Amino acid sequence: MDGIKYAGFTDKVILRLLRNNHYTSNVESESTRTEIKHWVELFFGVKVRAMNSYRLPGKGRRMGPSMGHTIHYRRMIITLQPGYSIPPIRRT
Repeated sequence: MDGIKYAGFTDKVILRLLRNNHYTSNVESESTRTEIKHWVELFFGVKVRAMNSYRLPGKGRRMGPSMGHTIHYRRMIITLQPGYSIPPIRRT
């Protein structure tokens, strides 16, 4: 589970994606689709039907006179097979 950073639960995800059995999570940009699929199936005990991903750019940060940026990351949209679901993760 090193490649998956955290699950993304925004209003759009809750309203639109969870109805269709889609889940989102932010992953490291070096992780491959097959690695993420294997981790999700192994950790949650579900069957993944499809995966889509897109890259989110890093934000610009100014440090004195020079301009830098934060690290970019990827967001995966994971579609599960019918009958499977991922339980909500609670932070303690």
